[in-house]
Amino acid sequence: MSSQPLRLGSVAPDFTAETTKGHINFHEWIGNSWAILFSHPADFTPVCTTELGEVSRRSADFAKRNVKVIGLSANDLGSHEAWINDINNYSKTTLEFPIIADADRKVAVLYDMLDAQDATNIDQKGLPFTIRTVFIIDPAKKIRLTLSYPAAVGRNFDEIIRAVDALQLGDNYKIATPVNWQPGQDVIVNAAVKDDEAKKLFPDYKAVFPYLRVTEDPSRKGTA
Repeated sequence: MSSQPLRLGSVAPDFTAETTKGHINFHEWIGNSWAILFSHPADFTPVCTTELGEVSRRSADFAKRNVKVIGLSANDLGSHEAWINDINNYSKTTLEFPIIADADRKVAVLYDMLDAQDATNIDQKGLPFTIRTVFIIDPAKKIRLTLSYPAAVGRNFDEIIRAVDALQLGDNYKIATPVNWQPGQDVIVNAAVKDDEAKKLFPDYKAVFPYLRVTEDPSRKGTA
């Protein structure tokens, strides 16, 4: 198990694993990209089939954001490879991203992914499967966002992509994103930016309150 709790800003634990795309060293596989590591409870299950089909269908959306995706469940490589045919048939796509074979739960334990609440989310030996976790990891291998969903609730990958957009925009500009923000909408000047600096960075910003300063999405400047 990871020796330290995995918090936002922690270095994502490195590991080696067999995947549907061959043997990987996780940090080497990430390289200079962003990465999304996401677990699903088990192969040949209904919610997971819809989720992996959606991730495959959105592959271009991840690629244009310099994001690599990698799945994981507590099944072996043969199971993964057989199941991919069903995913492709269901989603009318060709799944290209790797899926980690983690039948021994090594990576699941390292990332604290195992189900501790659902007594039905177990294998034939009674060992727990994983829940639906998401780790968004930046090129410095730091964990920037985590999500945990129970086995019975499918994830919203529109929201996961939106979160990537918000993280990347905040890294490039001194801003934060407000509730329900979508790319292109107004953003908030980061609270750590003093007014004098804000006037230089965002000369047209509007102060709703001294602590709430709104400005146009700076990435859209000059794109109209």
